Amino acid sequence: MSTARASVSLPAADRWARLAERVLRALGDARAGALLIVATGAANLVAALVPGVRPLLEGPAYAALLGIMVISGVAAVAVRAPVAWREWRRPGPVAPGAGAVSVTVPALEAAEVAARLGEKGYRVRVERSRSRWSVHGVRRGWSRFAGIGSHLALVLLVAGAAIGAAFGSQTVFSLLPGDQALLDAPRPGFSSAVRLDALDAELGPGGRPTRLDTHVTFLRDGQPVRADVLRVNEPGAFDGFLVHPWTYGPAARLRVTTLGGSALLDAPVPLDDERDGRAVGATELPSVGLTLGLVIADADANVLGISAIGAAGLVDATQLRPGETARLGDVEVAFNGFDAWVTLMARRDPGQALVLGGGIGLCVALAVAFWLPRRRVTLRPRGSELLVTLRGERFDRPAGELERLRQALGSTP
Repeated sequence: MSTARASVSLPAADRWARLAERVLRALGDARAGALLIVATGAANLVAALVPGVRPLLEGPAYAALLGIMVISGVAAVAVRAPVAWREWRRPGPVAPGAGAVSVTVPALEAAEVAARLGEKGYRVRVERSRSRWSVHGVRRGWSRFAGIGSHLALVLLVAGAAIGAAFGSQTVFSLLPGDQALLDAPRPGFSSAVRLDALDAELGPGGRPTRLDTHVTFLRDGQPVRADVLRVNEPGAFDGFLVHPWTYGPAARLRVTTLGGSALLDAPVPLDDERDGRAVGATELPSVGLTLGLVIADADANVLGISAIGAAGLVDATQLRPGETARLGDVEVAFNGFDAWVTLMARRDPGQALVLGGGIGLCVALAVAFWLPRRRVTLRPRGSELLVTLRGERFDRPAGELERLRQALGSTP
């Protein structure tokens, strides 16, 4: 019967098993994995450089690319792991040639050789054929799994970074004390928010801040969940978001009323701009047709400069200290002191766990591969001596392992 007919006559289960094996080998091929990693990196690079392309990373095509890349990494492990397991549990012969070193030692019986190699940490298998025998051993054979795991860890790293770039979010917003904001763009069912309670700061010599404590309250469905203190390099975590205090600045607490006593403004006004090295800000009073321009005139004396500007230009200007009041045009302005505003950044990275797991896995795999490499040995009788053939991974200096083998076999160099 021809080979073609024999393959057709196989049971359906066997045909599916062979097809699955071919697919796994194709997906687990190193060239296919490298191509998928390069394609994912190129997609992220284009999305970062070309405006309007980033939304495509949130579509099904990019998700499919990430899925295939992860499947490729898993397939590589699935294809190589059984081979590594069999080699570890049943050591095979070591062939002489490039990468192998050979020495001779005095002859011993197969059982004695196997026992002595076992004492040195080798897993041993004795192979007999008529009057001939050979002993095959492997030391730290499990370390080959570290090399296999490093490929999967690299895939997890790339996948985690790609997922974070495609499906993560970053929102920046500024708050005054008492203000609150959502941690992400508004959408149905999303209610995770943060409220700024206070900014507690200490200044050192030269006006440099020595402590910046941002007191916040995290909210869900409008209800307080947890109070927290955010510091530089110490973000807060809430509902999958990391919330960082980004920048800080002063704000002036003003109360503005008409000459008749009607309140027009009673709130802090951020001084969130800079002019000639001074913090400046502005607020509009549309009901009276005025804009108030604010500037810190003297930071040491806490003096605030206020200008009232109307349609025709400057109406009036004055300087106030905390607690003072002045009339500007047709309004009364009371300066109640300085406050602070804080710009917060809320970031969500759904691929962070994969990046962390992949990074840890890669470090562990590389450490095992470099410091606990595999050693394979085969011993065969040759006349009155034993021929020892040794092969190892990252094996630049075999003298140490050869010396251990000589001592184990009762020989001297």
